[in-house]
Amino acid sequence: MGISLWDSYPPKVSDDQLQYLAQTVKDWTIFNGLTVRPNPSIVSEESNPNHVLATNAPVTLYPSPFPKQCFEQAEDLQKVYNELYAAIATDEEWLGEVMKELVEVDDFLANLWKIHLQVKEEGYVQDLSLGMFRSDYMLHVPDDSSSPSLKQVEFNTISSSFGGLAVRVADLHRELATYPDPTHSISYPPHPLFNTATSASITSGGYPPTNEAVDTLASALITAHQSYRDSRTSPPLPQCILFLVQDNERNLFDQMALSQHIRTTNREIPTFRIPTSKILSQTSIPASSENPSRPLIYTHPANPNARYEVTVVYFRALYAPTEYDTPAAWTARHHLERSAAIKCPSILLHLSGSKKVQQVLTSTDPSHLERFLPKTSKETLDSLRASFAPQYSMSEGPDSEGVRIALDPDLAQKHVLKPQREGGGNNIYRSNIPTFLKGISEKEYKQYILMELIQPPSKARNVALRSDGQIVSGDVISELGIFGTCLWRSKVGSQEKNILQNRMGGYLLRTKARDSDEGGVAAGFSSLDSLILYEEAV
Repeated sequence: MGISLWDSYPPKVSDDQLQYLAQTVKDWTIFNGLTVRPNPSIVSEESNPNHVLATNAPVTLYPSPFPKQCFEQAEDLQKVYNELYAAIATDEEWLGEVMKELVEVDDFLANLWKIHLQVKEEGYVQDLSLGMFRSDYMLHVPDDSSSPSLKQVEFNTISSSFGGLAVRVADLHRELATYPDPTHSISYPPHPLFNTATSASITSGGYPPTNEAVDTLASALITAHQSYRDSRTSPPLPQCILFLVQDNERNLFDQMALSQHIRTTNREIPTFRIPTSKILSQTSIPASSENPSRPLIYTHPANPNARYEVTVVYFRALYAPTEYDTPAAWTARHHLERSAAIKCPSILLHLSGSKKVQQVLTSTDPSHLERFLPKTSKETLDSLRASFAPQYSMSEGPDSEGVRIALDPDLAQKHVLKPQREGGGNNIYRSNIPTFLKGISEKEYKQYILMELIQPPSKARNVALRSDGQIVSGDVISELGIFGTCLWRSKVGSQEKNILQNRMGGYLLRTKARDSDEGGVAAGFSSLDSLILYEEAV
């Protein structure tokens, strides 16, 4: 995008216009469920002891410009990425080799792998796996004269969140841009990006594209539920989908968008939410001697006579080490993994999302992509590789390229050190890397991978409404996530898989201040955003 256009976006408004826009957004978010439970830093536990209050999710007041070509590339790659990670989770031998060095230094991953081995020894009783993924990208512009390219930040295999709220943000921005009619907006002043006019620097893409994230994610749960088929209980129990959530979950409205969509499209499929602390008290598995198929039985806490056979367990929790703070949490994860319910994700799929796996995939010697995607065209594989940012192993000794770069204060300035963790707030950046590494043993280096920092556009700006009601503006960085789902059948020990459904649909845009390294919305770093697509003029 031309610098002149960045200089005019978002459009300049008066203080009265800005206050009107912010108040409109505040009211719209509450009315339409674009909300979160407030962080204790905003509303104290003393003021909200029962956790009943809600506030607007952090959102941008304007959609962010994004190059149409890069957006379409991300969409085109999603089904390929879905198949790639389904193949990785199916190839236990390959994944085991990657995990071998990590389990020596990472108790969290070691315990997950241990559960897999225990269930494998007992015998898995469910050969269906469900992945609900989000592939996250940033625009890479090494200098102001370069055209932007797409670089992957990470691939999420567990608790791929904010699909529900992302749909609402697109609806919000579309309404702001088109009310009272498509050619005249009260909330937004005139700007080339808000119509279909062609300027010297861009061809406008108009309003935020339709966001199908809720339908994509909910449909995957419905398909998995239906694929479970016959009851494994006698007499047969009614069947349900179980949403596994954190205690005192703040992001429940995002999750409820999916369960509500299931209820409105398939009323015969019950969905229930269960906090992780209640897994062992509200679910059970019959003794193997009584029922070797090991169905997972859910007993509703409000009615002990209401018992259901669980077809799918959708994990929106138990992805971080901090959630396994008691032995009971590990027992609960083992309990779910050995059951007949379809897990989203299974432990093997959870482990496939490790940063180490992402780093290994970037290696071209040997190339792993051909192993997992043997029928994929060279053109598509080249596009996939082009989306990788350079990454380096930290486990190949003190003379390896990764360790050499990380310990060099000058070279480290362009890199980030990533641990095998989800949820944001865990990375070490730039000049902090050498100091951090000198404080741990060389053996502990294996817990990390080194990634070259992506260089985002330097002129992007936006205005955000925070959850505490503050309006902030300035230079920003945006991160695009594309949602995808995959349901497949495979057996542990065999690399063969039968993909039953592979779908792409929906996006998440998160925008943060340029000087913020972390990007999690739930962690308080980013705001939810939507897209306004543009094409560079030929």
